Amino acid sequence: MRIIPYGKHHITEEDIRDVIKVLKSEYITQGPVIQDFEKALCNKLNVPYAVTFNSGTSALHGAYFALDLPVETEFITSPITFVATSNAGLYLGLKPVFCDVELGTGNIDPEKIEELITKKTGFLVPVHYSGHPADLEKIRDLANHYNLKVIEDASHALGATYKNSVIGDCEYSDMAIFSFHPVKHVATGEGGVVMTRNKDYYDRLIQFRTHGLTREKLYHSSPGPWYYEMQYLGYNYRLTDFQAALGKSQLRRLDENIRRRREIAENYNHNFKNDPRIITYPEQDYAKSAYHLYPARMSDPTKRKKTFEKLREHGIYVQVHYIPVYQQPFYQDSGYKNILCKSAEAFYNSEISLPMYPTLSEEDQAFVINTLKKILDES
Repeated sequence: MRIIPYGKHHITEEDIRDVIKVLKSEYITQGPVIQDFEKALCNKLNVPYAVTFNSGTSALHGAYFALDLPVETEFITSPITFVATSNAGLYLGLKPVFCDVELGTGNIDPEKIEELITKKTGFLVPVHYSGHPADLEKIRDLANHYNLKVIEDASHALGATYKNSVIGDCEYSDMAIFSFHPVKHVATGEGGVVMTRNKDYYDRLIQFRTHGLTREKLYHSSPGPWYYEMQYLGYNYRLTDFQAALGKSQLRRLDENIRRRREIAENYNHNFKNDPRIITYPEQDYAKSAYHLYPARMSDPTKRKKTFEKLREHGIYVQVHYIPVYQQPFYQDSGYKNILCKSAEAFYNSEISLPMYPTLSEEDQAFVINTLKKILDES
């Protein structure tokens, strides 16, 4: 039986050659290819600073750290996301506050953020769910009004655009993070990056990913060229050079990757357009999605479980994105038992992520579409 996953990495011979070149070089970590990859990202996204990390999670951790906010500071984010978005704040003693989402996008609802802002709120973290940008202008205006920072969790959205802005250029935010997990648009195995226009944040991020160490802006006079200082508690969050080589190679194919994902999405949209049993997500007029995922919702949520199981029986390894974060046992035990985001719950209870990756063939996509319709016909 053929297996069609919901997402899949794609490694080319060119990717392999670039990685092998680094493996045969003098440096496989802490070498020049890291800076080459970061520069390529800056050029692609038209932003001055990029700091790579060994995962999207550590990139989030670094971005939150760069804000230098006191313990117990609150930040508002979406519950329809991977747990890392909120967990990264907990690492620093910060407190996530969950805002409900728009049913039409799965993104944080800008109209519901203001009621959650308190004197303890320090920043907002919109998540570009599935690769479709959140409404950043509304979020930025709200943040400016209350003197809050904005960090985009753009893990899904490399290659997406918002109005006339490329996601990651930080026109509407203080920082934006991307993930380089294998099913993302650019893969490094594991990896991530923080993009920013702020030099102070950049400096803190560079230091944070290397144990808090620095040879610059020293507290004490240097006794010699060997001297360095650990000025705060950082982590070993560095990406390797061979991972950066893979990322840089894959970045060259980003536009092609996005073009193919959009073709796949258009085909799904066309085939499900007049099917009342399946709710799809047309792009909002302010955005072009990067389509990391293709979320579809069952108009009858009671059929979701059986549909999911039947699809997997046919080798179509769909997934659900996501269980609302506050439902997780850890969060339930940490004071989130009384949280209820109605739209997020409705979204989760009916959502199935269909296969979406650039190498998905027309034949396999047709099989997915026809199998889903047949299952619904028989249910």
